[in-house]
Amino acid sequence: MPPRLSCGRDVNCCPDINSTLESVCRSGFDFACIPVVHPRLKREFLNDPAKNRPGPLTRSDLCLSSNDWSNLVVGKISPWLQLDSPNYKVRRNSEIALQQELSYTAHLGLPAVVLQLENGNCANLARCLNEHILSTYCPQQYWIHVPMLSAEDQKDPVLEEEEETERVPEDTWQWWNTFRSLCDWSKKLDVLLEVTADLPEDEMIQRWLAEPVKAVLVSTSLFLTNKKGYPVLSKAHQAVLRSFFKLDVQVVLTGVDRHPDKGIRCYQQYLDHLWQTQPSPDPVTEFAKGFEDYLQNPLQPLMDNLESHTYEIFEKDPVKYSEYQRGFDGGGGWKGPLVRAAINATKQADRKVKKIYAVEKNPNAVITLENLRDEMWGHLVEVVSCDMRHWDAPEKADIIISELLGSFGDNELSPECLDGAQRFLKDDGISIPSAYTSYLAPLQSAKLYSEFRIQKEKDKTPESCFEMPYVVRLHNCQILAEPQKVFSFHHPNRDKVIDNTRHASLEFEISEDCVVHGLAGYFDTVLYKDVVLSILPSTHSPGMFSWFPILFPLRTPTFVTKGTKVVVQIWRRVTEKNVWYEWTMVQPQTLPIHNPKGRSYTIGL
Repeated sequence: MPPRLSCGRDVNCCPDINSTLESVCRSGFDFACIPVVHPRLKREFLNDPAKNRPGPLTRSDLCLSSNDWSNLVVGKISPWLQLDSPNYKVRRNSEIALQQELSYTAHLGLPAVVLQLENGNCANLARCLNEHILSTYCPQQYWIHVPMLSAEDQKDPVLEEEEETERVPEDTWQWWNTFRSLCDWSKKLDVLLEVTADLPEDEMIQRWLAEPVKAVLVSTSLFLTNKKGYPVLSKAHQAVLRSFFKLDVQVVLTGVDRHPDKGIRCYQQYLDHLWQTQPSPDPVTEFAKGFEDYLQNPLQPLMDNLESHTYEIFEKDPVKYSEYQRGFDGGGGWKGPLVRAAINATKQADRKVKKIYAVEKNPNAVITLENLRDEMWGHLVEVVSCDMRHWDAPEKADIIISELLGSFGDNELSPECLDGAQRFLKDDGISIPSAYTSYLAPLQSAKLYSEFRIQKEKDKTPESCFEMPYVVRLHNCQILAEPQKVFSFHHPNRDKVIDNTRHASLEFEISEDCVVHGLAGYFDTVLYKDVVLSILPSTHSPGMFSWFPILFPLRTPTFVTKGTKVVVQIWRRVTEKNVWYEWTMVQPQTLPIHNPKGRSYTIGL
């Protein structure tokens, strides 16, 4: 996270841009939001465009250096434009004016441009902006200014009580959702979210945390005055800002200076103080820094020999191996931590162990295990370079300890591996882990959906990027319902016929209007008796970071209204060579089955 808050100053009128920027920077702000064109140009478009208007459209690009334009200025499109007006002339003239302003911002090389949404009637505005984006090769972003609550919902109630109860508040998120859907979920669109005096319900704020909010707009009118005469925000507004700070947002201050004796700089200093005094991140957040919303392909340790770096990352987990050791106290090798845990547990329990077999299929990891045996463990440990399913053990074991769990529990083929190895476990033998269960929940995340779309590969079909699961540190997203159990496995598996295929149908009730982009997957495991590891949000093992959640994308973003039931189905398919998942949504919209017959993704046996 940046050491200080990036804070901008909103300017409504800018007669001289140099003096304005000098004042803004002197007050501690990093950039200014400035109108692209002077408001007086509005008069030209009341009837027809002025045909012979003297003078330039706006200030010259030579007023600032290109470096200042690209670092210090965010352009604001004229707020009087009405591209969705029912009046043809107003609409047409607004289109012409918008094109002029957008073209000039691209010429200046501004980093971002602000466009305001005043309602959900925005189809023509979206069309014009999208046309500009598709036809202009410019790196700038477009900040869509949306208030948390509409202007009408912020007014003091003036209607009779019975009339007021009939009025349904506007959902400004719907404005944004309509606009970005019309623009085909363009990655060029971000949200400039205006924090209002009256705040919406927590669930509605959480939904905004799943959107690409680039900056929050804070008015000086929101500030109170403390005993020393300085501006401060209410605890509720502080909490809202801190929640968005987790997304590394910028803040834009708007409005007049309401504490002139202290100066406008004190607002910036206060906002930066809120940024600086955020709670320290927990170990998992600290470990995941830089991995937020980064899509990774799930590991396939049966198919691939993992690199040393991968082992090293997981072996830093302070929780997982201590819990394995605790499970062993009660009741494959992977470069040594499991062996060390087993040896430590036997010493703590004062139990004598005849032999520990460290079975490892990765020949590179075997080298490390053999060195550890020679340097530390001695004849107590025998290193076996073999796939556990194909090893002929010289004797039956009392305990099998394995570390084959993936982010969805079974997705690294723990069931198949342990089922194949249990033949050399005694009849009363113990497996650690003894059981594990996967979970799913619907998820909303515009950012992750955008990431899915750019995962396309040359030799694969267009839908393949939506037909494989990803391991991801979920961040800019919202889990839309409590996760539900999906598949469960137990070991040793004494079923007469072992069948690891599975199917589950899950039903979730949605509490707010939203868009479903995918299914977030988790797991928990019972190592032995009461020793449990979990990556479920509600029961996450404190401090454990070995597993990020898994994510199953949905090809079509699906809008779901409040109170609607979302029904999804998922299958675990197994053949002699491969295991794969197939999944779909059947309510409220029926989508095609994703990854049929494992056409885009399989896990090799």
